[in-house]
Amino acid sequence: MKKIVVIGATGTLGQAVSAGLKARHEVIEVGATRGQYHVDSTDPASVERLFREIGKVDGVVTATGKVHFGPLPDMSIEQFWVGLRDKLMGQINVVLAAQQYVNDGGSFTLTSGIIGDEPILQGASATTVNLALEGFVRGAAIELPRGIRINVVSPTVLTEAMDAYAPYFRGFEPVTAQRAAMAYLRSVEGAQTGRVYRVGY
Repeated sequence: MKKIVVIGATGTLGQAVSAGLKARHEVIEVGATRGQYHVDSTDPASVERLFREIGKVDGVVTATGKVHFGPLPDMSIEQFWVGLRDKLMGQINVVLAAQQYVNDGGSFTLTSGIIGDEPILQGASATTVNLALEGFVRGAAIELPRGIRINVVSPTVLTEAMDAYAPYFRGFEPVTAQRAAMAYLRSVEGAQTGRVYRVGY
């Protein structure tokens, strides 16, 4: 049994990932305001405090990240920064702070998304952030010490999110959070590193 931290565990995807992992592992659920522990992943000091409190773990999953959707001609620099600060650096902050707390042969699993490969209208920020995350994972995979692995899951839009996101994803076939969660289990329990696991496309 491994000790796995799931950051974003209170969200739709995070709940499904936690449920899948709990069958075989000890899962520590972390949310922004709910869950066993709380963290602001945009604040490196908050991430450091979290892992100092939790201690050594075997794996870390991040299912978090906000991005701004809107027409590029109208997008302000500050709006573009939302995704860079939250979804991109929020997950990178976790890797940088938590690597010393991950046991030998442990793993990180981050979250990007289909818009990295299939851009949509009003999604330029999300495309940028998702591809940057995938680049970070490829680069980090050859440098992380002690056999620590790192992968990223890139799901299509979730069935459970279609009420909110359907207008952005016309013609996209959604997948359930439970199906997307399978890729996270593959990353945590498998042996690969530097991989992008695409789900639903």
